[in-house]
Amino acid sequence: MKDDSKACFAIIRHNVRTYESGGVVAVVKGRMEAEVALKQYEVGQNGDEKHAGWRYFLEKSDLKAGIDPDRATQMRQNRLELREAEALSVESPIPFSRQN
Repeated sequence: MKDDSKACFAIIRHNVRTYESGGVVAVVKGRMEAEVALKQYEVGQNGDEKHAGWRYFLEKSDLKAGIDPDRATQMRQNRLELREAEALSVESPIPFSRQN
């Protein structure tokens, strides 16, 4: 098993009903510390938010622990958009054509 004690993890808020992203709420160093912080966000969440579908998850990240959440959200979004653009730019194979 890989040692994640020195890796950084982003805690991401998202809505499971609408698929809306709430962005990065924190970046924490170490898996155990990140799991504890994730639990704190979940426990501190009010019932209305939870009922509306807001949840949290961990994502391994190269972002620095303690980075400003707004900046982390923007950096993560930029990377996701770049990855998507690269995937779309790959030429797709010629579609199969049935000949009769």
